[in-house]
Order: sequence, then C-alpha cells, then structure tokens
Amino acid sequence: MSVSDFDRLLSSLRTVLTFMDTNMRRSISPEERLIVTLRFLATGNSFASLHFEFLLGTSTISRIVCHTCHVLWSRLRETVMPQPTVEDWLRIADGFHESAQFPNCIGALDGKHICVKKPPHSGSRFFNYKQYFSVVLLALADSNYRFIMVDIGAYGSTSDARIFSSSRLGDRLRANQLSLPEPRRLPGYAGPPAPFVIVADEGFALTPHVMRPFPRRGLDVRRRVFNYRLTRARWYVECAFGILCSKWRVFHSSIQMDPENATLVIQACVVLHNFIRMHNPFWAVDQSQYPSSGGVGLDLTLHRRPGTAGIAVRDMYADFFSSPEGSVPWQLDAIRGSV
Repeated sequence: MSVSDFDRLLSSLRTVLTFMDTNMRRSISPEERLIVTLRFLATGNSFASLHFEFLLGTSTISRIVCHTCHVLWSRLRETVMPQPTVEDWLRIADGFHESAQFPNCIGALDGKHICVKKPPHSGSRFFNYKQYFSVVLLALADSNYRFIMVDIGAYGSTSDARIFSSSRLGDRLRANQLSLPEPRRLPGYAGPPAPFVIVADEGFALTPHVMRPFPRRGLDVRRRVFNYRLTRARWYVECAFGILCSKWRVFHSSIQMDPENATLVIQACVVLHNFIRMHNPFWAVDQSQYPSSGGVGLDLTLHRRPGTAGIAVRDMYADFFSSPEGSVPWQLDAIRGSV
C-alpha cells in the first residue's frame, strides 16, 4: 500500500479509530491502530511477534486488530463494494467482453477455502475436502479483479454450490432482485437476445444466469470451444484470489483466531483489496502467475441435473462462440489436445 493510499484510508477512518485519553493512560493513536492491523494482515505475524515490533500487549493487539477489521468492513463496504445498478452490470459486462471476449458476462464466481485453526467442539463442520479446517470465501469478481459481492464464513465442509444457493447473492438472483439488465443480442449474432450470465466451474448448478462447463465426456469441438471460452472468463476470479493472498499474507498460513474473528479478518482484506484496486486501476496483472485450477479437485457433493432453460442458454452461447461472429482466431489452437 502506497503512502498516499494509507493517508486516504486513515482520513476516512480517523474518527472511529480515535479514543479518549484518560488520567491513567494515553490512548493508542489511530495511525498506530491502523499500522498494527495492516502489519498483521500483510505479514500474518503472530500477536506475540507484533508485541515486540510495536511494544504493545498481545491482548491489546488482538483487540485492536479485531476492532479495526470491523471498522474497515463497516466503513469501506458501501464505498468499494456497493450494490451494482443496471449501469454497473453493463459496465462489468463490457469489461468481460473486451478482456475475455465473453459478452453478457456480469461476473466470475468461485469459492476459496481460508485455513483457520480448528474451533473447539466443532466436529467436522469446518473440515473440508482438501483435508484441513477452513471457512469459505465465496466471491463474484469483475474483469478488473475487484470483488462485486462476497459471502464469508460458511463451514469448510459445505460445497460451493450449497453456499451459493443459501447466500444472499443466490437468493436475490433467484428472486430477480439484482437489477440485472434485460437480455440483449450477442454482438453481430442473429439469434435471440441472450440473458446476462455469471461464469462458474463444475461445482455450481447450471441455471439461465449461471453458466458452467459441459461435462468432460464425449466433448465435440463446439463444446470444447465453449469450455475454453468460459474458462478464460472464469480466470478473473481465480486471479483475484491470487492477488488477494499475495498481498495479504495472513492467508499464507492458518489464521489463529476463532471463526467469527477470522471472518472479520477476511472481510477487512476483501475491502482493502478493492480499495487498492480502485486507486491503482492500471496495475497490470499477468494471469500466468495465477493459473486456473483446470477443474482438479472440485467439490461435486451437490450435483444437480440442469434445467432445460439453463441448457438452452448454454447452447446459445456455445453456438455463438463457434460462429464467425463470436469466434476468436486462436480458440481452435487453444483446445487442440484438450480432453
């Protein structure tokens, strides 16, 4: 984080990070509270280590970090991650069309397991299929690697599809309360108007607004092209997770907090990620540094048969990507040798 970004962040939080001095002691300044919290998030150092760096008690540091993370989330959320309007969705779709050549895409959806220490008396609720204890960060990202919506804190044993189904995003999508634009024709294509869609991996159910790849068995060229084009758009959420974890190294090891406080840490990192991306929009990202998982190790515990409406929308996009109007010159070379 640059000095100018730190000053901008401090100015927006100073009033809620300022405490009263007493006759017994002077309060810890807002600057030090923010620096301690950012140091913890950026390094993942233990509170005992931060005690020697800042000469503050470990319990004091613990309270400072939890309080400041809560303040970051409550103060920055509406600024850096507001509820999208119709114009916002159109801007996001234009970004995916320009960057990933996937028109009418309003976001890339995926979940990430954040390692935490085992909560006492929790049984296997937080134990995930990767064989460690975690809470789940489910995120919808745009083509600028910013998070549009997130759901944080679900049990690690829960599949991404089930989390999405019970999340506020999933509920509002099913109830048609996301202010999505009306369907529009794909560029240069003579087919019917196509709905705006979210791209996801095989762990999610296929619906008219959520696209997942075709099953891997018996793929013809048309389906392989669709899977390739969808994966190119889905890379953006995986890259966003990679950038998040590279900058905030508290995610490089298990977060030694209870799930409630670990959720506060994740929330703070998410809004700080968007805050930095907003004020550094031209920071280039090499996608090869954050490769796609390629579908390895996917959690398919919730496997539903797709509805006919979702299949029809996916077929419409598959036909478009194989047509002269929707194809890109390198797609056949890219799928050569793929399964």
